[in-house]
Amino acid sequence: MIITIDGPAGAGKSTVAKNLAVELGFDYLDTGAMYRAVALAGLRNDIHWENSNELTALAEQLPIHVQSGRTFLGDEDVSEAVRSVEVTEKTWFSANNPAIRALMVRCQQEQARGKNIVTEGRDQGTAVFPDAECKIYLTATPEERVKRRVSEYQKRGETANYDEILRQINQRDTSDMNRKVGPLCEPINAIHIETDNMSIDDVVGTLVKIVKSRFL
Repeated sequence: MIITIDGPAGAGKSTVAKNLAVELGFDYLDTGAMYRAVALAGLRNDIHWENSNELTALAEQLPIHVQSGRTFLGDEDVSEAVRSVEVTEKTWFSANNPAIRALMVRCQQEQARGKNIVTEGRDQGTAVFPDAECKIYLTATPEERVKRRVSEYQKRGETANYDEILRQINQRDTSDMNRKVGPLCEPINAIHIETDNMSIDDVVGTLVKIVKSRFL
């Protein structure tokens, strides 16, 4: 069984999907981290960001895989490294690249084959797994998402500017919704969940009840 969780940046998809997978005994696939891993590699290789072909060529060589909710570049666990402010600022270069998206979609489909899995991203219930049994659309207001992102950075000891992160989130939303390949949109038949004023435990508990009552 495949459960997809889609939604905009900062909606809490990764944490919710990870915890839901644990509650259900499913595997977990963090697809956003895969695009972040491409951006991390781009930073490490000093690529020219405006040259999409250069980034694509790099992505085609990267041994990206996900295991037990962790993201790897080859044998290196980059799960924390891909969450840095610097990587976040560059991730849209990989996420908006049609050739890289096609590459990542194939990789995601392969990693989910034959598994009970919770997968999250921005195009999981539309482009990657359109036939998924259960589709969730998780969202929150931009202001709420900024507060969560600032809290994440502060917990890692990184400096975070509220206004700048709000600008980035609004820019990312516009970019995600208007890209030509795999745009962010609410999948048909998705269950819509607004998470403002809800804790992670509240959201996960709600989803566990929904999944068990409707799909299991």
